Amino acid sequence: MLRKNLALQIIAGFVLVIAVLAVFVCVTGYREFTTSAETQYEDCAYNTARTAATMIVPELLTGEIAGAEYQMRFKMLNDEWGRLANTQDATFIYLIRPDKTDYNHIEFFLSVMNSSAHYDRYPSGYVRQTSNDEYRNAYREICENGKSKATIFRDKGDSETGHHITVMIPVKAGSRNSGKVDWILCVQRQMERLNFYRKSYVRHVAIAAAVIVGFVLIVYGVYLGRVLIVPVKRIAAEARRFAAEHTKPISPLQHHITAKNEIGQLALTVDAMEHEVLSYIDSITRITQEKEQIKAELNIAAEIQASMLPREFPQRKEFELFASMTPAKEVGGDFYDFFMADENHLALVIADVSGKGVPASLFMAISKALIKNRALMGGSPGEILADVNNHLCEGNEAGLFVTVWLGIVDIDTGKVNAANAGHEYPAIYRNGDGWLLMKDKHSPAVATMEGMKFREYEFDLNAGDCLYIYTDGVAEATNSSEELYGTDRMIDALNETSGMNAENVLLSMKKAVDGFTGDAPQFDDITMLMLKFHGKGE
Repeated sequence: MLRKNLALQIIAGFVLVIAVLAVFVCVTGYREFTTSAETQYEDCAYNTARTAATMIVPELLTGEIAGAEYQMRFKMLNDEWGRLANTQDATFIYLIRPDKTDYNHIEFFLSVMNSSAHYDRYPSGYVRQTSNDEYRNAYREICENGKSKATIFRDKGDSETGHHITVMIPVKAGSRNSGKVDWILCVQRQMERLNFYRKSYVRHVAIAAAVIVGFVLIVYGVYLGRVLIVPVKRIAAEARRFAAEHTKPISPLQHHITAKNEIGQLALTVDAMEHEVLSYIDSITRITQEKEQIKAELNIAAEIQASMLPREFPQRKEFELFASMTPAKEVGGDFYDFFMADENHLALVIADVSGKGVPASLFMAISKALIKNRALMGGSPGEILADVNNHLCEGNEAGLFVTVWLGIVDIDTGKVNAANAGHEYPAIYRNGDGWLLMKDKHSPAVATMEGMKFREYEFDLNAGDCLYIYTDGVAEATNSSEELYGTDRMIDALNETSGMNAENVLLSMKKAVDGFTGDAPQFDDITMLMLKFHGKGE
């Protein structure tokens, strides 16, 4: 019945609001009352503790008094504390020395009870286990961290102690103004009367709230039935119809609901919403179709780009070769290439176009084609990059550029002639010596300025040596803590690939980078090429 009747639902909701408000007032008042009372209990307990502390003769704690005088002073302190406990309504006043090793045990120096207390005092020298972690932490804060006081409330004490408060203050050995904290003075007060007053408060507030809710409910129910239920039901019926049909109404709500209040505004709003939703559905349908078309075109572009990269790796006795590229978006700007420039020379290329997405992909395709075509015409790496640079600068209004590492390997001798146009340092493995970073001579990136020259350098590969070239997607891979993978981690990972073939080395490196970045998104293309040189002798 309640689920089907709007009036009952609104009335029930109003009752719930009033009830929640009443509960809020009750709880707030309850907490304020409890806080105020607990503060009074706490202040009184601390005053008692500070008074008890002034009665302690420091020499009793240091062992400077012995014999009959010690017994006299000890009994005097015991009697003074007993009177203090009775006059200040303190249940238990005691001085303890915690075991500072782990604070799991305490030793009692003196303990006194209120005359109305129903449990026995602990004798001097008695050792017992600390009650719980809360007490252990309080002892540690006072003894080790210099805390001047600590308070523990036990709302649900055991059958022996009941609801009570315990306050603690440090007592230093030696003079009153110096020395380390070895002793802690504690005062316990029962709080059973606080529970009685709190229950009485809750009972009276609950009765008053029930009377107010009943009166307001009667008045509100009569008013609600006259001015709200019928128009709201009509609006709800129209909303259900529109949700099911997504069509224009036969007659707008504003023709039936003419009130100038919020209900009338709601009717106008529903009419406007239906019009906007119908327009939005048409727009979303059109946009979705366009996005699907763009996605399909991007997938085709990615397939075209992937097809441009060589996937068949040469099987030759002089060397072993493998490469991979993982784009950060559907299409990327990184590329690699390898081909025989002539019968004895292997050209290796790895490059990274600035930017991402379709523009970088188009610039990548042009750059790759220009580099390969120019390299097949002959010439050194510097000459090849100089010609490619001039061609790419023509009409480069987007300001794109490409970093390139180009090396030409003489597969007979192992001599490598290379040029680095703003690209990452290659890594080289010397047979028996491990991997290291080859900090070669850099030139500016290709397509930054027409007419530039590119520096070249040479190095030799011996049988068993390896060459690893990569884009900045490896070294600059970032984890969720914004840390870069870096070349140091890269070299360490390479040194763990001893004995692997070229393909497995790249698989291992990709796994290492993924393990470092974890769930962090890939922001840049990751492209790698690995050459393992065997030489003519194998």
